[in-house]
Amino acid sequence: MQNFKILLTGGAGYIGSHMAKVLHGAGLPFLVLDDLSGGYRDVLLYGEFIQGSIADEKLLDDLFSRYQFDAVMHFAAFIEVGESVRNPAKYYRNNAMNTQVLLEAMIKNNIKNFVFSSSAAVFGEPERIPIDESHPKEPVNPYGRCKRIVEQMLSDYEKAYDMQYVNLRYFNAAGADPDGKLGERHEPETHLIPLVLQAASGRRESISVFGTDYNTSDGTCIRDFIHVMDLCDAHLLALDRLLSGKGSGSYNLGNGNSFSVRQVIETARHVTGKDIKVLEKPRRPGDPAQLVADSRLARQELNWSPLRAEMEKIIEDTWRWECFLSKTRQPSERPVRSY
Repeated sequence: MQNFKILLTGGAGYIGSHMAKVLHGAGLPFLVLDDLSGGYRDVLLYGEFIQGSIADEKLLDDLFSRYQFDAVMHFAAFIEVGESVRNPAKYYRNNAMNTQVLLEAMIKNNIKNFVFSSSAAVFGEPERIPIDESHPKEPVNPYGRCKRIVEQMLSDYEKAYDMQYVNLRYFNAAGADPDGKLGERHEPETHLIPLVLQAASGRRESISVFGTDYNTSDGTCIRDFIHVMDLCDAHLLALDRLLSGKGSGSYNLGNGNSFSVRQVIETARHVTGKDIKVLEKPRRPGDPAQLVADSRLARQELNWSPLRAEMEKIIEDTWRWECFLSKTRQPSERPVRSY
């Protein structure tokens, strides 16, 4: 029987699939658990896969009793803020309640290390820029509230059950596997960079810019985009922190640079050599002018540093993936173990 070290939930999703590649490269045996409600079967290039839900208590008990996991890395969550407002029940059920099912199964089976994919959405409207870990946490939508609920749950579980955790709050995840085998693929897509590149490739007619009159250098919103592989490096360092017995922590993950919407579009034009049609539209309610992370704590305590901080690098990797998506792809033939 193989002794998997890590249970990777949501490993068929955007960040989870890149994390699987990083774990594979680090030589850490892992098992992917995903119900494929938001992920894709053909991105499961690494590790062994079980199709199932974190809400399935019997499945979790079976897995935790069968394999001696050292830790759980949790990416199995719905991510669309707008949908969370329209359908909060879906988000509270999966992102909060089902995560509790997972945590209780871990406690029952004496698994004490948990790396949580959290979000800058826990902070809500920024009171100061850049945002550090001490910033007030007042999320303004169900997506952010669910992330905050889990963070609070983990703090309580640490005191009561000696569960050790790391919350990683990242800002705008972007980019793709530099090898072009993995990338961002949401239906519908809501993130800026893939939308811009879909306009460049011809998969959509234009890109909409919501608000050009913000108090910023060029009038458009400024965001902190962080390469997905840098995010995964931080998760690996967080895992090492837990397995080394250094205790729990919460960390903001940002690029160290920030970019306006116009800068993203101009960089995409430069990288792709394509003309990108832009439609200027009114501001959207609730869009702050700037969202930028203070990531000094992660640099100090995790010894983490983003290596792919340039927007050109982020765009280049995402463009390679966008071009790959336009080609016919055959489904993976990797075996699925179902419970």
